[in-house]
Amino acid sequence: MGEAGTGYVLQDGYDMPLLMLTADELEAAALGAALVAAQADPSLATAARDLVAKLSEAIPDDLRPVILDASSRPIATDAPKPDAFDSHSLRHAIRNRYRLQLFYRDQTGSVSARTIWPLLIAYLGGARYIVAWCETRQDYRHFRTDRVTDLQVLPDTYPGRRAALIKGWEDATAKHRRP
Repeated sequence: MGEAGTGYVLQDGYDMPLLMLTADELEAAALGAALVAAQADPSLATAARDLVAKLSEAIPDDLRPVILDASSRPIATDAPKPDAFDSHSLRHAIRNRYRLQLFYRDQTGSVSARTIWPLLIAYLGGARYIVAWCETRQDYRHFRTDRVTDLQVLPDTYPGRRAALIKGWEDATAKHRRP
């Protein structure tokens, strides 16, 4: 139960398990957060840095050097290109299965309007991609976020389960890789 001024009190017989991480697990978390901080959009990069700060406070003193002086770190040769839209809105749409209207500039500079079902954000070769089902093409498509000129979250959700659509994308991608 929670009470004003005291926070939450656990019932008798219930103990919160400690979060015990090995040095390698901590380094993996710090490296993952550093990769996100280096490649993700600004709000997610800030969240990654906040995660490392919280981990640093929550772990025993003898493990702090694993995070603060890590033996592994990402090296970014180029800063990620900024997006022309609010990436927080994109992540919100993905989590809640909202359809998106986006305007996309292809490699030749032509802009097209697409209605998509955003499934996830992928990171590849220093670029971010929206992996989605495209209503226009009736197929899975990848949209580089730095080529999206505008993005609007539509009020309706797309049908089906996101996990099933991601599985369909994985299967389709695997077919394209086979010889």
